[in-house]
Amino acid sequence: MPPFKQFATAASSLRARRSPSLRTRGGGHGPSRWTSPGHEDRPKGFAFSRTPPPQGVSRKWEDWELPCYITSFLTIVILGVGLSAKPDLTIETWAHQKALERLEAESAGAADSD
Repeated sequence: MPPFKQFATAASSLRARRSPSLRTRGGGHGPSRWTSPGHEDRPKGFAFSRTPPPQGVSRKWEDWELPCYITSFLTIVILGVGLSAKPDLTIETWAHQKALERLEAESAGAADSD
């Protein structure tokens, strides 16, 4: 088995090779991998780089928005109703019901023997 010092030396040399690329975003050398020529280097400050519509003009909905909103609303309603109406099938509830049945049976047996 090689000594521990060889592993430590190899690990430190690998760390030294890797660390310069981690210090700067995008690797530090050459153009960024997230942008290509013709793209903006800095965002304008608007969401998705879309300028807001003029004052008094509402934004036009995209084709996917209405089905997405309807589906999301219906999913929440169906889950809310379905999960609130599900039966209680926990082991504690079952054991509680069985214990009540045994107590009733014992009390009925004790009343019959009197």
